Amino acid sequence: QVQLVESGGGLVQAGGSLRLSCAVSEDISNIAVMGWYRQAPGKQRETVGIILNGGHTNYADSVKGRFTFSRDNARNMMYLHMINLKPEDTAVYSCHAKNTWGPGTQVTVSS
Repeated sequence: QVQLVESGGGLVQAGGSLRLSCAVSEDISNIAVMGWYRQAPGKQRETVGIILNGGHTNYADSVKGRFTFSRDNARNMMYLHMINLKPEDTAVYSCHAKNTWGPGTQVTVSS
């Protein structure tokens, strides 16, 4: 079974940026769809967006223009680049592929 591990979370001020990484335990060139999700305290998990193997991306309206996905098939890595962060972006961010979730990484944005 594929394993996913996120990293790169932390505490940042509003307006700041972070890059999250998702390390995948197998060749991601064979994975058609990968995604990022987040869950804020007391809220349901929501989709941040997905990235297809060909590079096509689809983002939630709340992050369009601020978040960008990328994937490095050679390194079996997926990335979430976040700029202009807002306090409402505070959540645990998880990557997802092949019906498997990573444990998540905490992102906290202070006002």
